[in-house]
Amino acid sequence: MAIATRNNLRNVAIVAHVDHGKTTLVDAMLKQTDSFADHSHVEERAMDSNELEREKGITILAKNTAVSYKGIHATDGPITINVIDTPGHADFGGEVERGLSMVDGVVLLVDASEGPLPQTRFVLRKALEAKLPVILLVNKTDRPDARIDEVVAESQDLLIGLASDMADDFPDLDLDAVLDVPVVYASGRNGAASWNKPEDGTLPDNDDLEPLFDAILKHIPAPTYDDTHPLQAHVTNLDASPFLGRLALLRIFQGTIKKGQTVAWVQQDGTVSNVKITELLITKALDRYPTESAGPGDIVAVAGIENITIGETLADPDDVRPLPTITVDDPAISMTIGTNTSPLMGKVKGHKLTARMVKDRLDRELVGNVSLKVVDIGRPDAWEVQGRGELALAILVEQMRREGFELTVGKPQVVVRRIDGKVHEPYEHLTIDAPEEYLGAITQLLAARKGRMENMANHGTGWVRMEFIVPSRGLIGFRTQFLTDTRGTGIANAILHGYEPWAGTISTRTNGSIVADRSGAVTPFAIINLQERMSFFVQPTSEVYEGMVIGENSRADDMDVNITKEKKLTNMRQSSSDTFESMTPPKQLSLEQCLEFAREDECVEVTPAAVRIRKVELTAAARSRQVSRVKKQDAN
Repeated sequence: MAIATRNNLRNVAIVAHVDHGKTTLVDAMLKQTDSFADHSHVEERAMDSNELEREKGITILAKNTAVSYKGIHATDGPITINVIDTPGHADFGGEVERGLSMVDGVVLLVDASEGPLPQTRFVLRKALEAKLPVILLVNKTDRPDARIDEVVAESQDLLIGLASDMADDFPDLDLDAVLDVPVVYASGRNGAASWNKPEDGTLPDNDDLEPLFDAILKHIPAPTYDDTHPLQAHVTNLDASPFLGRLALLRIFQGTIKKGQTVAWVQQDGTVSNVKITELLITKALDRYPTESAGPGDIVAVAGIENITIGETLADPDDVRPLPTITVDDPAISMTIGTNTSPLMGKVKGHKLTARMVKDRLDRELVGNVSLKVVDIGRPDAWEVQGRGELALAILVEQMRREGFELTVGKPQVVVRRIDGKVHEPYEHLTIDAPEEYLGAITQLLAARKGRMENMANHGTGWVRMEFIVPSRGLIGFRTQFLTDTRGTGIANAILHGYEPWAGTISTRTNGSIVADRSGAVTPFAIINLQERMSFFVQPTSEVYEGMVIGENSRADDMDVNITKEKKLTNMRQSSSDTFESMTPPKQLSLEQCLEFAREDECVEVTPAAVRIRKVELTAAARSRQVSRVKKQDAN
């Protein structure tokens, strides 16, 4: 047995909280290593290739790229650095866990003004559990409100706190290495990094990323392997090619893999079968290129295995040694997704309507999304989909909508557990940054949602940071109300805290719904007569049906209205004529806002053309029977 090292290779993940600048930093790394041809047009945030990612400005899927570094620190020739760009939103934590299984170290980005936030804690904990070395990179040093010294101190406090929390579970944790974390100061947008701390609000004293590459080469260990060990490669991601079919992304831990080679495929249930590698691809910048062979430490894509899934192993057929499967945290939020059952279903030709199509699409999503679960609820046309958070499930529904599906989506619910005979529900660790004048309003809002304040800090800039522990139920529908109360200035970030006993009844929405009492087209006459007492979600001439939620009541109870009422015409002249100027424009709700707004007896109808809120029971008689049934059960 001889341990060898591949000094010409490094595998590193870039992890951070959402919007701290990971993808922009990867852009700068690609440009400064001449990864693109001089004439090629490269989009900003090139790694965010998904349409939804570019639209929302967040990373949803973990993706890998490779840069060939030939700078002043590459003394023995070019060094390939495989970079994994991970999502910063807690709802996509499964992508982070999967990304960390491919690398030998992490670069932890922290915003020079915002400092460590909940997702920073989450990704740092995962990195320490995997015993990966950490490089701290303080990004956006040129922000006018930067506070670099405090952010570095907060990050080191976070490291020490996490290390002490984990000491019991991981007794072999190297505390010296955790405390001796190298710090690099950078501005990803300007492609500049330095070992020297700049003044707050100024750029680093160096105009390229050489110090960052130096830190990666010094502190991220090169892959090591046993040159007598048989092949071991872990499937960490999946992709598809129109020419090659399903692609499995592998991290090779031991041995080599060659194009045309026969390997042993170890499936999750333990069965082993021999398969042939029909194509072997290696990543350079943003593209994949065919290669003949790859060795330990390489991250490659292979084709030829139709039903391979994440967490499985490719091994030597003569000496099969499977690797442990990738484990991810359990889901905390669920919603019911089924076929569209509204009266307006199938009005547009070409939409996907059947239960078989919906189930096939959900099964396809399970293949590549390790943090989702689909549970059968005993209905032929609906399934319960469980995920990390509201946003992750809303992204899935939005993707299906764009693919032409018509769906009925239930209100998000929490996934409860029974512990010692008592019902426990998930709680979130919520961090809020807001102007200090809204402190009272935010505290009052979270108190109604059973939140308890854990910490509060005022940095003297007019902004205050508050930390709450809140039931996940209390955060469903929280964001819209929070942004209203803080006039759009507040920033809220939440991450799963753990399971605690059921918190009791939580009232999330104080206003009732306005429900259409008949089918037809919305008339301006009806809206003008009703708008003093309510706000609407529908435009004049929009098609509505009985049981569709068309607005929000100013009172707590629901109200059925005739929104299709027309003005009676007579032969008499009127001194006053109708004016459209007096009609208030309706609220346009996005898919996420509709999911937040819906109550327990409501669901969301999702079609490629429109998103509508409706009652589960469409007729008023059926709804009143349901209410009386619930009252009788409560009385008993």
